[in-house]
Amino acid sequence: MERRTITLIRGDGIGPEVTGAAALVLKSVGVDFDWEICDAGMMALGKYGTPLPNETLESIQENQVALKGPLDTPIGAGYDSINVRLRKEFKLYANIRPIKSMPGVKSHYENVDLVVFREGIEGVYGGTEKYLRRHVRRDDEIVGAEIKGAISTANCHKFFEKVFKYAKEHGRKRVTIIHKANIFKKTGGLFLETGQHIGRIYADIIETDDMIVDNTAQKLVLDPTRFDVLACNNEHGDILSDLCAGLVGGLGLAPGANIGDQIAIFEAVHGTAPDIAGKGIANPTAVILSAAMMLDHIGEAKAANIIRWAVAAVINNGIRVTRDLNPQNGVSTKEMTDAIIEKIQFLHDHAAEQCC
Repeated sequence: MERRTITLIRGDGIGPEVTGAAALVLKSVGVDFDWEICDAGMMALGKYGTPLPNETLESIQENQVALKGPLDTPIGAGYDSINVRLRKEFKLYANIRPIKSMPGVKSHYENVDLVVFREGIEGVYGGTEKYLRRHVRRDDEIVGAEIKGAISTANCHKFFEKVFKYAKEHGRKRVTIIHKANIFKKTGGLFLETGQHIGRIYADIIETDDMIVDNTAQKLVLDPTRFDVLACNNEHGDILSDLCAGLVGGLGLAPGANIGDQIAIFEAVHGTAPDIAGKGIANPTAVILSAAMMLDHIGEAKAANIIRWAVAAVINNGIRVTRDLNPQNGVSTKEMTDAIIEKIQFLHDHAAEQCC
């Protein structure tokens, strides 16, 4: 495979620490590419006066693949979410978030293996919000109004094609369409009907069912092993993917991919964790596993599987892992990264052909 350039957005908070760890792991697995380092979020705001510089957008457009650290989104004021802007800018309509139990991680469930597919550019997160001012007696009352974003047949069709194609390629047996069509009969109804239509095309190999989102949340807590692929709209997918991550040990283990027709951006599900930023103790697993998804995307499946095996081996051992996985004797981000790299080197030296 010819050498290629990939955009690296280091991120805010713990972002530079965990993306740096992922870059080292990728180097150790022997895939030949170059990084083009760019800024976004608070780091870019201080440097360029904008949280999303043109240089970063141009780099992603040129390279078509990016690995991104978490970015700050101010709460209640300030600039809009850069994550949302990137998805809309590059039409990244499919957000893929695998959720899988890992031996060595304490959680309430075992044998969870599901994938949350989140539509990335339409619906509530694709809409706008504004303040409305109205006069009430002698006082002005400010009312926040949300203008719900549109749901289109064309985008729903592309999204569900991606869902079912992924399910077919990864040997998944069932897709559950998550919705609120009982209340939002037009938008939720269109999402559900489009999913059912695409599902009928794949009916000989994949079962399709549907579930109202609030019932889904209850069923996930009762028994997440009943689910396989969850196909969600933008808002529902955002919420349920965080819930699902909590079922298998937390956001520190949850990778993600944002996929469009031409461009893909890979990122962890977790945020910037400002309380531990700069302390060197952040769990790098989610970004490293996101990097493995990136390798799958560019045709380096063997290297991706080696990384996943190495991460699983280190976590299962439970000694050289960060404190979220080993509260009594957690190690630093660097030490956990070194342990993963050592496992990868072991495979290269002894048994890479037996791993994958």
